[in-house]
Amino acid sequence: MSTPTAGLDVAAGTADPALAGLEPASVWRYFGDLTRIPRGSKNETAAAAFVINHAKRLGLAWRQDATGNVVVAKPAVAGRERARSVCLQGHLDMVNEKRPDVRHDFDKDPLRLVRNGDKLMADGTTLGADNGIAVATHLALMEDTTLRHGPLEFLFTVDEETGLTGAHGLTSDFLASRTLINLDSEEEGSLFVGCSGGRDSTGAWTVERDPAPAGAVALEVTVGGLRGGHSGLEIDKGRGNAVRILTRALQSLAEIGGRLARIDGGNKRNAIPRDAVALVYVAKSRAAEAKERVDMLAEAVRGEFATVDPDLRLTIATVKAKGGVLKRSLQKKLLLTLLGLPHGVIRMSADIPGLVETSTNLAMIETAPRSIRVATSQRSSVASEIDEIVDAVHAIFTLGGATVTGSDGYPGWKPNLDSPILKTAIAAFEERFGREPEVKSIHAGLECGIIGDKYPGMDMVSFGPTLEGVHSPDEAIHIASVAKYWEFLRAILEKVN
Repeated sequence: MSTPTAGLDVAAGTADPALAGLEPASVWRYFGDLTRIPRGSKNETAAAAFVINHAKRLGLAWRQDATGNVVVAKPAVAGRERARSVCLQGHLDMVNEKRPDVRHDFDKDPLRLVRNGDKLMADGTTLGADNGIAVATHLALMEDTTLRHGPLEFLFTVDEETGLTGAHGLTSDFLASRTLINLDSEEEGSLFVGCSGGRDSTGAWTVERDPAPAGAVALEVTVGGLRGGHSGLEIDKGRGNAVRILTRALQSLAEIGGRLARIDGGNKRNAIPRDAVALVYVAKSRAAEAKERVDMLAEAVRGEFATVDPDLRLTIATVKAKGGVLKRSLQKKLLLTLLGLPHGVIRMSADIPGLVETSTNLAMIETAPRSIRVATSQRSSVASEIDEIVDAVHAIFTLGGATVTGSDGYPGWKPNLDSPILKTAIAAFEERFGREPEVKSIHAGLECGIIGDKYPGMDMVSFGPTLEGVHSPDEAIHIASVAKYWEFLRAILEKVN
């Protein structure tokens, strides 16, 4: 065993009024505890210690590997020792996102929970139900004395959201189980048996500047109010991309001599950008025309996205600013590249109705003193198609004069409809709810793909309660779905032989 790092005691904190009366009480109690622990990606130390302290209090064996992953083992109850060992898996980290007007320090401030009808949300920030609800479920099951279960392992991985680092770091001897239930899906009543693989592609330019034009007016162009969302799960919703919308405005201003000083937007590779801002200098004689052009575009894009992004804002305002502007040649290359980069669904599956097969997300742009970086991410459940879209994105970056880099990415998870754990889960669902669950593949990266590579022959299925708006401040968990998910999971564990 390793020595746990310092962290909150499992009994720390007080009950959150927003969770009062919710069932199952133990799951919600631990979820409330997690909302008071900073656990953004790469900052899971306190959350891991929280888990380890809980295991120690219960007298359960635990291990922590060099990457930071934690596994806790719970022996079978009497009479169930010969059942297959099952590993329940979820990730400790969450996406830290907030609205621009919200003051919140994710490194120290607890989340502020609010009820919105039958949904639980956080006040202006992400909720962390992705994947805090799995962690809370594990903690509740670890102390449960009523469940008739076989041998169990609880795997808590780290840094899922920014690179699946924890799953990549697993060693072949860390898990004893060869059956795994991943609790990182977001649609109650559905069983997921496959997922997409993903890769990141980045283009970068060295910044070269000219002095700001003499007598020019500094204008700040801002896009905001968009819903954003998970770049896999919401990529087919047609939501606005703040960087793309801002680029359209900047191209229009470039037509009247506008000189770009900086542009920034988005902050997560796996989130559709909700906000973006740019600083542009325009000749004083054309400032009124610049505002008219942006206002006209604002009216047009509000119409384009009226249904999916009704709160979209595109504004332009005069500001005081200092500093130079990008050289004209660099500005032209950058804007043409941004206009040319694809975003959204590339291909729908011909085999599974409604499943996005391949997509790409124009995720972030950042202006630093000496460079401009544009980050994108590509997903597909077909290896050859992800190669194709990655090559296309790299080609556009190259034509735009950027230095291109790409990640190794993560593998997809090929569906196995003959899976024993899938058959057990279907039978348990039908017995409990009197209907068949939907069996699906998901256009998002689950750790199952990597775990399946690490442990050949691992039998896997994924499910969870209903979440929406993950990776955005609109993240919500449907309260009623949690009780159904909990009941379903317990039924599976009692049915595994």
